[in-house]
Amino acid sequence: MRIAKIEAIPVSVPYTHRELSSVVARDGVSDVLVRIESDDGRVGWGEACSGADTASVAAAVDAMAQMAARRDPWQHDRLRADLFHQGLWQFRAGTGNFAYSGIEMALLDLCGQDADLPLYKLLGGLRRESVSYFFYLSRGSAEEIAAQCAAGAAQGFDVFYLKVGIDERADIAMVAAAREALGAEPRLRIDANAAWTPTQAIRMLRAVAAYDIDFVEQPVSETPISALAEVRARSPIAVCANEGLWSESDAYARIVSRQADVYCFSPYWVGSLAIFQRLAHVAHLEALAVCKHTHGELGIAATACQHVLLTLPNVVDGNQQTAHLMTADVVAAPLPIASGPNWGVPDGTGLGVTVDADAVQEANDRFRVEGQFLPWSREAQNRTG
Repeated sequence: MRIAKIEAIPVSVPYTHRELSSVVARDGVSDVLVRIESDDGRVGWGEACSGADTASVAAAVDAMAQMAARRDPWQHDRLRADLFHQGLWQFRAGTGNFAYSGIEMALLDLCGQDADLPLYKLLGGLRRESVSYFFYLSRGSAEEIAAQCAAGAAQGFDVFYLKVGIDERADIAMVAAAREALGAEPRLRIDANAAWTPTQAIRMLRAVAAYDIDFVEQPVSETPISALAEVRARSPIAVCANEGLWSESDAYARIVSRQADVYCFSPYWVGSLAIFQRLAHVAHLEALAVCKHTHGELGIAATACQHVLLTLPNVVDGNQQTAHLMTADVVAAPLPIASGPNWGVPDGTGLGVTVDADAVQEANDRFRVEGQFLPWSREAQNRTG
């Protein structure tokens, strides 16, 4: 089996409502689907999650396709090494990682079909029978927070996640409203997206500690590297690293430095599903936990990550997802986490997804006509000055 054709398909799918944090104000997901045909007639699908510029990720996939032509899909690690060394993608590592993670996803889909096995078996087999995901709360009034908590609880979610780091008083009020609405049992997490200084972070974490916060995600900037470790040493709440895990080497350095209790990152940042799995095992050897990150994804990437999470010994409950925020998807069957917290073992070989050709066409048309959903808005610019 050899690679015959690689196609990059940029797509845009709207959210039901705007995602707002100290970093982004965006209205949907714009990603690059990767479709790979093999010379024996199989088709593998991947999803290259994008950052600031979706078109640049699509262009990177197209550039990599030339070097990947006629290569063996089973040698995906070797292909990545060649692309980054001989193809010079080490000089554009961020874009390269986003692009290649989608290519590798499609190659692994092909390999699973070739072996007549699901992806999780290619990655070592099941360590768990299911994975749980969080309910993503949107910022709002106490009444709006309470209504969202009730909706999530009614669907069975028991881990809730709230963005903070925009306004201290409003942040504390929303945390209090969420805990009051949830009661004692469900877990509540907050994410400041690196918005606070170390001093501010300690003050804020002490202020919200009474509301039984499961952990705080990235309360301070990723630089200097010692800042998060300083907060961890003084915080009454467990600390999760997120920003700064931008590459394989970045994630490795921060894991072995033990600057956090939990490491929240993704295959898209570190460049492949395989590298994500290896780094998760490094964290396990350090007695640390891993949380799967998302910055917006569709059903292909979500399913691929589910396969990996099923193989891990140290994944938290309440991993990140945006399925319940999407108005549509590019896969035929709704993801289990679009309406509940738990996802079991995917059926089928490879990724086990059936891609909806009409939905892909609609999402591609939206991208071509309307462009990408930018991670920023005028509202965000006015808020931050």
